[in-house]
Amino acid sequence: MSITKEQVLEALKNVEDPDLKKDLVTLGMIRDLEVDGKNVTFTVMLTTPACPMKDMIHKACVNAVLYYVDKEANVSAKMSSEVTKRNNEGDALLSKVKNIIAVASGKGGVGKSTVASNLAVALAKQGAKVGLVDADIYGPSQTIMFDVVHEKPRQIDIDGVSKIVPIENYGVKLLSIGFFADPSQAIVWRGPMAAKALTQMLLDADWGELDYMIIDLPPGTGDIHLSLVGAVPLNGVVIVSTPQNVALADAQKGVGMFQMEKINVPVLGIVENMAYFTPAELPDNKYYIFGKDGAKKLAEKLGVPLLGEIPLVQSICEAGDAGRPAVLQENTPQAIAFMDLAKKVAQQVSIVNAQRIEAKQTETIN
Repeated sequence: MSITKEQVLEALKNVEDPDLKKDLVTLGMIRDLEVDGKNVTFTVMLTTPACPMKDMIHKACVNAVLYYVDKEANVSAKMSSEVTKRNNEGDALLSKVKNIIAVASGKGGVGKSTVASNLAVALAKQGAKVGLVDADIYGPSQTIMFDVVHEKPRQIDIDGVSKIVPIENYGVKLLSIGFFADPSQAIVWRGPMAAKALTQMLLDADWGELDYMIIDLPPGTGDIHLSLVGAVPLNGVVIVSTPQNVALADAQKGVGMFQMEKINVPVLGIVENMAYFTPAELPDNKYYIFGKDGAKKLAEKLGVPLLGEIPLVQSICEAGDAGRPAVLQENTPQAIAFMDLAKKVAQQVSIVNAQRIEAKQTETIN
C-alpha cells in the first residue's frame, strides 16, 4: 500500500522542537513534502543554521515515519533553515537585519571582544549572514582581530542618501570606530559624541540582509548602553565574565542593568571566558586556575542560561593579535567551544523570538 502525505504529516506531529515545545507540523517547519510509493522526501526548516539539535531532529523525523507509517519507507529528510526574527515594525532603517545581539561585560579585561569576534565568525561558518559593530568606542579592537586595520570603508549613494559600506572578512561584515580614528591616538569623547558615532555605524551603513548583527559594547554600564537600547530593537544580550568573584560581581550588575524595567532587554545567557587552562601537550586536561563553576552558579542564581565555557589557551590571544579568530583553528578545543557557543546563542535567540510571538498573539486574543 502506498504512503500518503497525510500519514507522513500525522507521523511528524510526534516530533517536537525541544526548544519551542511544539511539534514540527504545527510550527510549519515541514516543507516540500513529496511521496512516491515508499519514497518520502521533505525539508525540515530550522529556525537557525546554527541549530544545536539539528542531528537529533533529523533522526527523530526519519524514525517517526518508519515507526508510525511504514518501516520499509525510504525517508530523505533535508535539513535547511530560515532564521527567525523579532518584530521590527517601525524600524525601517534596519528592517533587513533579523536579529540584533549585544555582547557586554560588567568590567574590562574579561575577553568580551574576543568572544564577540569569535561568535560572529562561528555563526558565519555555520551558514548565517552576520554583521559585527565594534561599539567599544574608547577601545576598539575588532579591526585588529579581523586583520583589517589599514582598511577604510567607502561610501556609496543609495536613493540620494550616502551610506557607509562595511568591511568584510571571514564572512562577517564589520564596522568599527577604529576605521575612522588614528590607531596611535586615544579616543577622548563625551557620552553624546560616542552615542552619535554608534548610531551612525548602525543606521548610516549599508548592512544589507543579515541574520545576526553582533554589537561589541564597551565594558561596564553607561551612555553607550542606554543609547543602543534606544536606537535599535535588541533581541537580547550576551554577558561575558571570567570565573573570579570580582568579575562575577560586575557581571551580575550587567545582567541587572539589562533587566531593569526601563531597559528590559532579554539576557540570552552568560559566557565564562578563561574558564580553565588546557596545555597544548595535554588537550584532555583541565586546570581551573581562576576557580571552577563561578559563571555556572551565577547563571543558576539569576535564572539565565550558561552559554559556554571558553578555555584559557594561549593561541586564542595569539589568533586575535594575528587577525585570525581562534574559531578558524579547526577541531581545536577553543574552536569547538566557540562553535558550541554560537549554536547556544542562536538557540536562545529563536526561543526569545518564539516567546515574543506567542506573547503578542495572547495579547491580541485578550
